[in-house]
Amino acid sequence: MKFKFFLGVLPLFFLNLNTQAKVVLPSIFSDGMVLQQRTEVSIWGKSETKGEVVVTTSWNGKSYKVKPALGNWSIKVATPSAGGPYTLVINDGDETKLNDILIGEVWVASGQSNMEMPLKGFKDQPVTNSAQIIRNANNDKIRLYLGEKVTWSKPLDDIKGEWKAATPAVVADFSAVGYTFAKTLHEKLKVPVGIIQVAWGGTLVQAWMSAKSLNSYPDVKIPEDNNAAFANKNVATGLFNGMINPIVGYGIKGVIWYQGEQNRHEPENYLKMFPEMVKDWRARWGLGDFAFYYVQIAPYIAKTEKLSRAMLELQPKVPFLREAQLKAESVIPNSGMAVIMDVGAQNTIHPPDKQTVSDRLSFLALNKTYGMTKIPYQGPVYKSQVITGNKVFLKFDHANGLKFIGNAKESNNFEVAGKNQVFYPAKAKITKEGITVTSTEVENPVSVRYAFKAWVLGDLVNKHGLPASSFRTDNWVIPM
Repeated sequence: MKFKFFLGVLPLFFLNLNTQAKVVLPSIFSDGMVLQQRTEVSIWGKSETKGEVVVTTSWNGKSYKVKPALGNWSIKVATPSAGGPYTLVINDGDETKLNDILIGEVWVASGQSNMEMPLKGFKDQPVTNSAQIIRNANNDKIRLYLGEKVTWSKPLDDIKGEWKAATPAVVADFSAVGYTFAKTLHEKLKVPVGIIQVAWGGTLVQAWMSAKSLNSYPDVKIPEDNNAAFANKNVATGLFNGMINPIVGYGIKGVIWYQGEQNRHEPENYLKMFPEMVKDWRARWGLGDFAFYYVQIAPYIAKTEKLSRAMLELQPKVPFLREAQLKAESVIPNSGMAVIMDVGAQNTIHPPDKQTVSDRLSFLALNKTYGMTKIPYQGPVYKSQVITGNKVFLKFDHANGLKFIGNAKESNNFEVAGKNQVFYPAKAKITKEGITVTSTEVENPVSVRYAFKAWVLGDLVNKHGLPASSFRTDNWVIPM
């Protein structure tokens, strides 16, 4: 595997040891890095000095002093408005100088394969319009840090990685969602943007959680700390230890997250664990409730002839996982969910249209984080239902210009059930107040569901073309 060499040298405190200096820095602090603007950012490392470590920043000419404790030191330095390049000098008797530092906006991009998916695509799974995006990718004001994929039995201090300016060669191997998100932010904000990618395909949320955050889940086995790599990337805490802990505390504006497919078998647990993960990350970073924007998993269903019986049994739970993500938005402060019901791909878990995904994440960030309130970010959200005879009247928030894609008069994505909980196809028509749903098969309707299937092409949008999430009006038990 690619990270075998890295695992072999991990016990050496930090990977980018400068043999000419006592100061040892984790790789996240290196030439070409982006620091978050207009705040105090933490800088840390190791030093053998018995005196002080002095950090001097070129943007304001100030020096900051700290005395190491047991060889470790950490200090906060003030950053100005966006700009650069700057330098940062760290001196404990020997000097370490970091060059080409930009000040701007910094985001972490994490999750599983849909976040990891590079612009060049996976084998036989292309990214839409990738050739043009890659060809036009030269931009020194966008810096990308690609963290190595590591799963470990205890929290590590460092992760192998390197800050690189955006070039065609660099972005081809970087997260398609992460890079295009950065590109949009740079275009709109006119400041440098840094993205830290720490993502690994096919991973459970439990692997991204710390041991402490999993204490309330006795069924989740926390492995012993034997200071070694796990053979399985989905061992609980492994990815937090190896990929998140090394960057905890680095100055960021927020996180974009695309994960959930691997937890589709346990939507109820996901609704509990995912918010707990976010809460724990924020507490450890010590930056308050930084923005956390995530992607609702897209509709999909693998080709049935290739499915095992176990996989077939999981398919009905996919919309319930989407529902858990929808509910999480009201549980996690300062969060937002990008709905992509309209850009799924039937026979792949990896929708090729990553630009739309990053666009919707950027709409959230630009509106909610950067105050560009004229940028719409929210599709229709189910609010309430009223039943009269055989008709169900649905009301929505964010419903100005409510319509079906292509201005169709009706949608086939609605279903109705009576008390027997058996759903039948229904007709749905848009009215001035919302949507009216009926079915000739159900005389006394109780519940309506919209796009509540593993695979479906969502068609309900508002005037901005932003889609509604799949939803249900009942709270019936999730099938086992």
